[in-house]
Amino acid sequence: MVLDKSAMRERLSALDERSGEIFRRIVESYLESGEPLGSRSLSRILPMSLSPASVRNVMSDLEDLGLIYSPHISAGRLPTQVGLRFFVDAFMQVGDLSAEDRASIDRHVRRADRDQPVETLLNDASQMLSGMSRGAGLVITAKNDPVLRHVEFVRLAPTKALAVLVGEHDQVENRIIELPAGVTSSQLTEAANFLNAHLAGQTLPEVRGQLEKVKETLRRELDTLSQDLVERGLAIWSGSEVDDKPTQLIVRGRANLLEGLAGAEDVDRLRMLFDDLEKKDSLIEILNLAESGPGVRIFIGSENKLFSLSGSSLIVAPYKDSDDKIVGAVGVIGPTRLNYSRIVPMVDYTAQLMSRLSR
Repeated sequence: MVLDKSAMRERLSALDERSGEIFRRIVESYLESGEPLGSRSLSRILPMSLSPASVRNVMSDLEDLGLIYSPHISAGRLPTQVGLRFFVDAFMQVGDLSAEDRASIDRHVRRADRDQPVETLLNDASQMLSGMSRGAGLVITAKNDPVLRHVEFVRLAPTKALAVLVGEHDQVENRIIELPAGVTSSQLTEAANFLNAHLAGQTLPEVRGQLEKVKETLRRELDTLSQDLVERGLAIWSGSEVDDKPTQLIVRGRANLLEGLAGAEDVDRLRMLFDDLEKKDSLIEILNLAESGPGVRIFIGSENKLFSLSGSSLIVAPYKDSDDKIVGAVGVIGPTRLNYSRIVPMVDYTAQLMSRLSR
């Protein structure tokens, strides 16, 4: 649940100075250790003089407000999901990146040369966010359209062939196509030579724009079976999906999320999360979340349906191209007790760098 402004004002008005201080200490202790904080320990670290009994009375009031809870009878207190959201919105102070963090991000992201494949930049950014946050680094982007350098057909069966596309940076993409009945090995070679002569040096969207022109040339230069083969290849490369939404997800550091899980049920929930992330509608949903407000967005636990089962949090920010259009997002997935105040500026700065490198 995301607290609206009226709910935020109500909870703030209900907290006096000592209640706010006790609540803040409980949350900060949870974010640091994950352990409940008890009244006796709290009374020793508070800046004001309060007995454990007085602290327990304040804790009871905070529980009534839905901000903290006791995981066990006689245990200390932990923040609820509502309490975490309240803390993030009302108490958390986000400062500038430390010089060390800024240098680390610069070292990993800026080193990606414009002449290198964009996948290198995306992988570096995702790996860097994972390493610095101890969560899973996430990058979503529109699928890159490489410039085709070479095309080859490899027969797999009498009626199937593997179409191998090689990009200018040696990216390789394989697609299986159905062969016209009776196609010979020489016709496979002839079709590949035709495609290399007429389409090499273009991206797949550019190939789509050349379809009609290529078909006219096909009729003049190739026999019927070779024409059919080329047209089938062009059809599968063109695809039926024309969508400017992102289709590529890179997640690094998934193993970080396994640390501290209690058992097989937690692992299964986390596995379900990553299965959901691989689905295109989930990618679009995450980008829509990033687009829904300026700057960095924080989603805690069940505030987003993708993370309701795993109990994870998402910190995400969009990045833009030279036309100021959002073309992707970077972020961190982690447990609800992430170090939000440190990770928020980290994600924000990474998104700014990605925007500059996308221009």
